[in-house]
Amino acid sequence: MERQIFAVWLIFSSQILLADPAGQQNAIEIYSLHVDCKVTSRFAHTVITSRVANRANESKEALFEVELPKTAFITNFSLTIDGKTYPGTIKEKKTAQDQYDAAVSQGQSAGLVRSTGRKLEQFHVSVNVAAAGKVTFELIYEELLKRKLGKYELLIKVKPKQLVKHFQIDTHIFEPQGISLLETDSTFLTNELSDALTTVQGETKAHVSFKPTITQQRKSPDLEETLLDGDFLIRYDVQRSVAAGDIQIVNGYFVHYFAPSEMPIFPKNIVFVIDKSGSMSGNKIKQTKEALQKILKDLNPEDHFNLILFSENVAEWKPSLLPATEENVELAKQYVGTIRAQGATDISGALTTAIHALDKATTDELLPEQSISMIILLTDGQPTTGVRDVHKIQDIIKLANNGKYFLYCLGFGFDVSYTFLEKMALDNGGIARRIYEDADAALQLQNFYHEVATPILKGIEMKYLDYAVQETTQNNFKLLFAGSEIVVAGKIGNEIDAFPVEIKAQTQISNLTLKEEVNVAEKEEVFQHQKYIFGNFIERLWAYLTIQQLLEKSVSAEEDQRKSLEAQALEFSLKFNFVTPLTSMVVTKPDAQEVANKPTEADNENFRNGGVLLSHPGIFALKKGYLMEGYVSRSNINPDSDIDFRFSGVLDINSKHSRIGAPVRRLRLFKSSERQYPHFILQLPGENSIICLNITAHSPTPSLQYLLSDPNKGIQVTGQLGEKKQFVHFEIAYQKADVRINVSKDHIVLYDNRNATMLPWTTTISFTVQGLNIIIEEEKSVSISGADNITIKISYVKFPERFLGLYFIGSENFSDQVTGLLGQFYFNSYFENPTYGTPSTWRPIVVQGRNYDTTRQRKKDYRVESSKDTVSCWALDISP
Repeated sequence: MERQIFAVWLIFSSQILLADPAGQQNAIEIYSLHVDCKVTSRFAHTVITSRVANRANESKEALFEVELPKTAFITNFSLTIDGKTYPGTIKEKKTAQDQYDAAVSQGQSAGLVRSTGRKLEQFHVSVNVAAAGKVTFELIYEELLKRKLGKYELLIKVKPKQLVKHFQIDTHIFEPQGISLLETDSTFLTNELSDALTTVQGETKAHVSFKPTITQQRKSPDLEETLLDGDFLIRYDVQRSVAAGDIQIVNGYFVHYFAPSEMPIFPKNIVFVIDKSGSMSGNKIKQTKEALQKILKDLNPEDHFNLILFSENVAEWKPSLLPATEENVELAKQYVGTIRAQGATDISGALTTAIHALDKATTDELLPEQSISMIILLTDGQPTTGVRDVHKIQDIIKLANNGKYFLYCLGFGFDVSYTFLEKMALDNGGIARRIYEDADAALQLQNFYHEVATPILKGIEMKYLDYAVQETTQNNFKLLFAGSEIVVAGKIGNEIDAFPVEIKAQTQISNLTLKEEVNVAEKEEVFQHQKYIFGNFIERLWAYLTIQQLLEKSVSAEEDQRKSLEAQALEFSLKFNFVTPLTSMVVTKPDAQEVANKPTEADNENFRNGGVLLSHPGIFALKKGYLMEGYVSRSNINPDSDIDFRFSGVLDINSKHSRIGAPVRRLRLFKSSERQYPHFILQLPGENSIICLNITAHSPTPSLQYLLSDPNKGIQVTGQLGEKKQFVHFEIAYQKADVRINVSKDHIVLYDNRNATMLPWTTTISFTVQGLNIIIEEEKSVSISGADNITIKISYVKFPERFLGLYFIGSENFSDQVTGLLGQFYFNSYFENPTYGTPSTWRPIVVQGRNYDTTRQRKKDYRVESSKDTVSCWALDISP
């Protein structure tokens, strides 16, 4: 059986991608794709139906992929083969995992779905399609649309990569409050496609349909290529005529939406706490400076602000907060332009300095009486100096802040512990957000600031009479920002005719009280006989919101309370058939089972919490025959604290203390024989010699390494050292083909002209894209070969630790322009003849004019599957 891949990527916000990486468009054909989304009172119910036919005369395997928003919960999936339906079932995660493990132990093919992206997570399932056979896939998920900056948004990224005979996207919107705004936008609509888009808007209903014919999809009459390539956006908002918000009722459940307009904005007192440690160098600090320049410009004159920059030292721009006058803002922008990234990371010291700055400004009566004070932290790494235990930092900041100021934590990239930042933010009335290392990182920072830049209410309490409601979701809120919305849902008490509500809050001017009472029967009548309604949607909305809030509370809860909150969330997830972080969907197929898990942002962590990330070399007393890995972070280490050091190199085994005089309480030691895998194995061109190369990166955090660049061939390779000082991530960029392949221990991501395809390690596949041949061997290796006869191969090593090993085949084909830590060896290195009488186990090598000593050693060979195989090589250490 030949494996055939197609994909449907959907974000609702949605992306659709139908792709055939193997280039065999006529084999597996998607002859119908229908996306049907019903939005009723902000609650979106999306059904994706894809019908597939195998036009070949042999069986082929098809992979169905859907990307959905992280805030959505899958509720149902089924596939129908030859008239028989195979449903998915949602179970507690452990139960589903046990079922999956049982399938694997019986030799069945199975796959865990855990991948997650910037705004999306991926659901995929593969199935064998018999010759001339047909399969229907159906996926259903639900999501409460969140109002941001005054609009609800559905984003559809349309990229089929093939012509689809029956292609249709239908979005039905029903908002009883009335639709005040409806707009569509697209990056790919041409005159040929404009007739395929239909928008109909009434007072409370709207229908947006996109249904291009085959002819309309073609780039030209002679080509099979599609025009559908880009973003399709639907934005809308609703009428708000009632001051106390809108209440909707269906079958004994209510939802209350509150988003007041034309409220005065509180003045803000903001301390920006910016990480300028060494790991922020390059694009990160450049984008941070760009964002800060624009954010500072957006401050209101009545706002007050200050800047705190930190590495191993903490520096305040000014001794106190200043009003955001034009002069002060211009001075701050000039200061931002001087920021340079270097040093370690003292997060605790920076945040305590920010809290003290706000305390001092409050005591000195420098701030407006009715104002909102907040701290915005931006960091890209773990704490590496000062207080390094993340749990201690959380406790210190919570105690020092004592609920006075709102803390917003922005984690730049993936070296940072999102779990650490999220708990610290929630403990202090704020939220955490990950900033992704993309070209638009500066825009991500600006957009986050705009979300929190306009506080209009604080201390909001949504009050309902006890006899009128039961089991409401959260009804007390610390802040409300202009353009956002408060949502409360719950059960209605038995047989009540009137539903009263009272809202109490504080505005910038005075205390606010709003009251409203609605007739239950009249409200229920609104939703009778509406074709847009999908079941008891308010009850499902209530369950959805309840689960989200229980999981959020569990992040900052103590152990016993956390277990109780998760147990409640699990009960709701199973009752309402939601795939949440506590449940999984078991997909049964004719020959296998697959398990779909919902990942969380914390699942993206590349590095564990805690531990010590170290910055300066030190030498410690050790037993003979052991190695210690790492670097000492500072010269005045507290001898009473537990420290977990790692060091790599030659050690003074007689010294009682480090050369910098720091007593060592606890060390992590490795026998020399346990550290036998080199970072890289290089076969030199024109030589029989093999080099086993180790990178001795003196970085305080797991660091990115520039490994190879050949501008003549258009190849660039970078890699990331992980926590255990082995490589855990590589990126190979083919600049001429505009193709990138990101390989990590968890997944492989292919970027083709900026279109991302997630490829799991759990399957064996081969395909061609832009002239590159890519082969993935299940949990063994990835190889990429081009027309230049250079193959880049990455081995996946699992024992004794998980890491990735990279090597090149056909390295003699690199050009004489090749550079980089590895590239320099291919045209700028040679072995010198050893001096007469020199032992045969030693030989010097010259690299770009620099002389290195090498020794003959046997190292474990990650290029082969067996962990017992070794290679005889010349061992060499080199610094970036």
